Amino acid sequence: MAREAIEVLGLEKVIFIPAALSPHKTDWKPAPADIRFEMLRAAIEGEADFSFDPMELQRPPPSYAIETMETLREREPAAKFFYLIGEDNIALLDTWHRFPELVQMVQFVVLDRTGLKTEHPYPAIRRHLDISATNIRNRVATGRSIRYLVPLAVEKIIRDRQLYREPQK
Repeated sequence: MAREAIEVLGLEKVIFIPAALSPHKTDWKPAPADIRFEMLRAAIEGEADFSFDPMELQRPPPSYAIETMETLREREPAAKFFYLIGEDNIALLDTWHRFPELVQMVQFVVLDRTGLKTEHPYPAIRRHLDISATNIRNRVATGRSIRYLVPLAVEKIIRDRQLYREPQK
């Protein structure tokens, strides 16, 4: 989906920024931050238009998008920022911390992998993909294969570190 966003929107690059802890997922314990960062690096290796930044992992949780965007704005004041979100985030988007300020700083773009074409005021990248992080974690927890759902390097990290042994909601 990130590659599609680059091509459709003509983006210079996509920066992946893993959250320390989402304020909307406080009841969920993610894999350790250093391992999630390692998986991210492995997943985007060799992609010249993709980069990663650990800034949210270096701040105390929860992770707020507005703080991340303030940091990015300081680094690149003239840049136009597109904030890629999954379609499943739209329902809670206006509850995000300091949302009125955030919506002035970024152009939200919805990554819609459902194919349902949900109505919303944001541009969308649509590609039907039946792959989700929750599904991958649940497949691992139930002993099913995740081959072709994640890069081999990421699958190896998940298996070697014995991540996601418990099913997710």
